[in-house]
Amino acid sequence: MSTLAAERLTVANRLDEVSLELRRGEITSLCGPNGAGKSTLLETLAGLITPDAGRVLLGTDDLAQFHSIERAKRLGYLPQSPEIAWDVPVRSLIELGRMPHGDKLAGPVDAAIAALDLGALAERRALSLSGGETARVLLARVLAGTPEWILADEPLAALDLAHQFALLRHLRRAADAGTGAGTGVVLVLHDLALAMNHADRVVVLDGGSVVADGPPHSALAADVIARVWKVATRWIGEPGRRALVTAD
Repeated sequence: MSTLAAERLTVANRLDEVSLELRRGEITSLCGPNGAGKSTLLETLAGLITPDAGRVLLGTDDLAQFHSIERAKRLGYLPQSPEIAWDVPVRSLIELGRMPHGDKLAGPVDAAIAALDLGALAERRALSLSGGETARVLLARVLAGTPEWILADEPLAALDLAHQFALLRHLRRAADAGTGAGTGVVLVLHDLALAMNHADRVVVLDGGSVVADGPPHSALAADVIARVWKVATRWIGEPGRRALVTAD
């Protein structure tokens, strides 16, 4: 099974000897308060930040040794505040996700368009889109590249409720595809209920360090939330449909 691993990653003032091993076929959520190091960790895992110490391994190979094209084939990254530089048709923008492969295969592009419910927008100009539509198109560009790993920073933040759940269903199908060969999905999420109900694993960061790592019910237990977010809370509802409420 292909893994994506951090070995004692240190980035000055942002990450402090973070070590973890992520597995394909799982949805992992990175959670933590503002400034905890979530986005920095995701960018480092994507090969966009060179750590001051430590390394990232893709399988058994050091990610730093990969050619940028090979890295782009295997890792699909969506930043927190992506931008569109060219006013091209939506479909053409999504096809850019195929650039590392050197093709514009219709199958993956059509699947990405369907997954993000973009059929009616395919011929629209990219700069005419709303914020939520733009977020869906840029995520579709990542999906069109059919990467082994999807690394997305707050991909649900700009989406309405229906599109949030549609995307989560698609990511679940991608993670579950094949025995041990599904996509590895790593999401930065601020919505702890979404992480609790949809992730297989939650990694909680605080002050640049991992302070909890495990199944959602363990990593997001009330005592962890109280310690990290300084809020007294409790979970209500059944597994898979839990809601977080204040304990006051």
